[in-house]
Amino acid sequence: MNQYSNFSKRLYDIIKTHNVLLNEPMKNHTSFKVGGPVDFLVTPENYDEVVNSIKLCNEEKIPYYIIGKGSNLLVKDGGFRGAVIKLTKLNKIEVIGENVTVQCGVDLCDVSTAALQYNLTGFEFACGIPGTVGGAVAMNAGAYDGEIKNVITKALVVDKEGKLISLSKEEMELGYRISAVQIHGYTVLESTFKLNVGEHDKIKARIDDLTKKREDKQPLEFPSAGSTFKRPEGYFVGKLIEDCSLKGYTIGGAQVSEKHGGFIINKGDATAKDILDLIQHIQNTIKEKFGVELHPEVRIIGEDIN
Repeated sequence: MNQYSNFSKRLYDIIKTHNVLLNEPMKNHTSFKVGGPVDFLVTPENYDEVVNSIKLCNEEKIPYYIIGKGSNLLVKDGGFRGAVIKLTKLNKIEVIGENVTVQCGVDLCDVSTAALQYNLTGFEFACGIPGTVGGAVAMNAGAYDGEIKNVITKALVVDKEGKLISLSKEEMELGYRISAVQIHGYTVLESTFKLNVGEHDKIKARIDDLTKKREDKQPLEFPSAGSTFKRPEGYFVGKLIEDCSLKGYTIGGAQVSEKHGGFIINKGDATAKDILDLIQHIQNTIKEKFGVELHPEVRIIGEDIN
């Protein structure tokens, strides 16, 4: 790591020693439970540390990647050269009236729980979406007829140069699994959601119902990254996969879930290559049979093993 000597010295002036891990296996930080080592895993505790870490990476020309819980991420077996900045320690929630301001590292389910405590409705749809607010805002996450764009009013982000920017809902350019955050390479630090006063029992019943639906339909007992593919217009991914008799199809330790065809699961000993090969096989099969192109919803980073 000679090329990192100056970066290391400066990094420890910004981040506490116990919040920097060297050669850390990314399988420990993704819901897929696969992935080779990253050179530096950095876990900031406040906004200044995030901004300064990004600025340092730029100044020292160190590649970096931002993650939350790694719930929509596939890191290749060769790992990631550079720094992964993990934002899960930014986890505060503030409720003022009908406005809920949330830091990027908060679990979506925790936002739903906080809203319930204050009898606020509108965030129930996200109670079962894995991952954190930062990633959900970046991809305009949605489920059960709800989307982030329906409730968000503004977000505080940092750009690639480390400049803080406040974005209105309109400036966020929220579309299907896309936003200005992705387009411009921003990092979400906090978001504000406008909810509505509701009845506690009705809100809880909705959360309980959606939680049960998720448990009944999704293979939560296995590591995965949620829905593997974006939904192509006019089609349902799970139905396409089922119609190609691909449910249960296995490559190495990776399998198309028998419970939900839209999920690829890690049966316990999968490599990133197994998962990538299975993704490719599904894409090729669907394209050949239906002429439909599937695009991964899961983010893929890193390098293969040489």
